[in-house]
Amino acid sequence: MREVERLRAFWFIHRCEETMRNRTKKTAILAGVALPAMLWVGGFAAQANAASLTNEGNQYLALMNEMGGNPADFNIDDGKKLWTEKRGPKNASMEQCNLGLGPGVLKGAYAQLPRYFADTGKVQDLESRLITCMETLQGFTDQQAEHDAFAKESGNATPLVNMAMYVAHESDNMKIAIPQNTPEEKLAYENGKKLFFYRGGPFSFSCATCHSEKDKRIKISALPDLIDTGPKGAAVSYATWPAYPNSQGVARTLEWRMLACFRQQRFPMPKMTSNAVIDLITYMGVNSNGATLHTPSFKR
Repeated sequence: MREVERLRAFWFIHRCEETMRNRTKKTAILAGVALPAMLWVGGFAAQANAASLTNEGNQYLALMNEMGGNPADFNIDDGKKLWTEKRGPKNASMEQCNLGLGPGVLKGAYAQLPRYFADTGKVQDLESRLITCMETLQGFTDQQAEHDAFAKESGNATPLVNMAMYVAHESDNMKIAIPQNTPEEKLAYENGKKLFFYRGGPFSFSCATCHSEKDKRIKISALPDLIDTGPKGAAVSYATWPAYPNSQGVARTLEWRMLACFRQQRFPMPKMTSNAVIDLITYMGVNSNGATLHTPSFKR
């Protein structure tokens, strides 16, 4: 039953109760039983309708991903050009950027990020590592490298996002294998796990509030279970980023998705490439190990 119809039912019952005050107790009891029954049936119908719409939405996205022709393909092309273009104060390209598998090696690199880098002494995800290369190889400052990192809705993707799309696509159809070899990598996972379950903000939300059970949804959007290490768990989300969300009209990365989650929880927005964001990405990524990357994908 739709919300308007439910409100009308409440109003109708209320008016009936006023005119039935002098009727028998039996009639009053029957009326009291009828209202919860109506609401239960209406609520059940609404849930069934939402579940049907969620299923239809999932089928729609699956069909689009099967058909191909993702608008993010243009971002990949732009990112490839940027990768070899000489830019910045040092007039250098990104071709010697070390993403963990050696200078200039892109195949499989994204599938093993985040990971620990000895030259920075940090666990870094894709964007933070790209920024490091832009600073060291091309001479950009961190402010210049991060400038307007995320485009507005229906805007043009930034150079950083375009390069991230290109690098990520170089690992398309490869297995996720995020390492847990160093103390720093293990700590990032454990901190990400703690942040995932941490409740805070005005509504006492945590990531786990929405993403720790199966078959949950918000409106018609299915919510993946990110603590599940199986193929239908965290990998359902993690293995399909970066992506092109139809609602955004512009290519997005997992960093953007994390910041959007903080905003939706009414948490203070963390800084891009902050430890909190990278730790959460590490937690999700390790829980997705063994899954196959499919990027770019379509999102709702």
